[in-house]
Amino acid sequence: MSIPILICDDSGFARKQLARSLPQNWDVEVSYAANGVEAITVIKDGKADILFLDLNMPVMDGYQVLEAVRSQDLPTLVIVVSGDVQPEARQRVMALGALDFIHKPIDSAKLLAILEQYGILQELDGRGSSEEAQDSHLLIEDLTFDIQEGYQEVANVGMGQAADLLARLLGVFIELPVPQVRKLSASRLPQLIRNAIPASEVSVVTQGFVGSGVSGEALLFIEDSHLDGLAQIIERQVDINAGRQLDLLMEVSNILIGACMGGFAEQLDLKFSMGHPVLLGRALDVKDLPLKAVNTDDELLTIEMCYSIQEQHINCSLLLLFTGDSIPMLDERINLLVE
Repeated sequence: MSIPILICDDSGFARKQLARSLPQNWDVEVSYAANGVEAITVIKDGKADILFLDLNMPVMDGYQVLEAVRSQDLPTLVIVVSGDVQPEARQRVMALGALDFIHKPIDSAKLLAILEQYGILQELDGRGSSEEAQDSHLLIEDLTFDIQEGYQEVANVGMGQAADLLARLLGVFIELPVPQVRKLSASRLPQLIRNAIPASEVSVVTQGFVGSGVSGEALLFIEDSHLDGLAQIIERQVDINAGRQLDLLMEVSNILIGACMGGFAEQLDLKFSMGHPVLLGRALDVKDLPLKAVNTDDELLTIEMCYSIQEQHINCSLLLLFTGDSIPMLDERINLLVE
């Protein structure tokens, strides 16, 4: 008899990656959910003896799913698979009853080790013939994903790595909304930035990158008042001078841009040469942002990420801009991840 397994992730790309990583000797029947509400329904239908659960999802996130599983005593073993690698994320899910926590991108060997550690493979092996087990995996080939979901998932992992470094520096938990990925004409970029950054006065740092047929720049936006909040967390000071504000701004920029781009490059097997971070301005209105001159008909790939420290009401936004001639190479690398 096949074992019912549920993979819950808002990204079709991530669902396919995880399905491909399951041990091939399992006789399993795999179901899929794109958010927590769908997952709870599948569990109640008896189709999720084991649940592989993402954390950052719309509608109902992974933390809420774990709370529902515990409060309703739902019959499923939960293994969290997340790009949010902050220590507090792991502590939270374990306290809510998760069996274990696996970092994205998924590693088949680590997944196998965890299943063996908890005796799950020994329990499940032999319930069906090897031919039946192979049939259960043929369904993976039928899974499809939008290329935008692939970018979103890669960005999600890079974003999580950057948040982990910042969280360790500040000693706080960083909230991570789902990254927003778009392909658009350069003429629409100013409007995108105005929509993404509602603050009237922000400090902006830019850092260019190039390599492996890919080029672009990263833009970090943070309100000046939020720099005072960061100073209060790090140095226990309410007010700091302009020089120290700038130091903090560049420190945060180095962490978020460097770690995020490093995670992005590692997943796609790319090598980037990073330029020096440059301050575009302080107390800028985003409509006056001095963007690089580009042909308005050029296509851009944009990835928007937000980092939030909710208790202190601190937010900063990271916008990655990839040139149009980088997109074919990036598309190719994204597709290779699930071949």
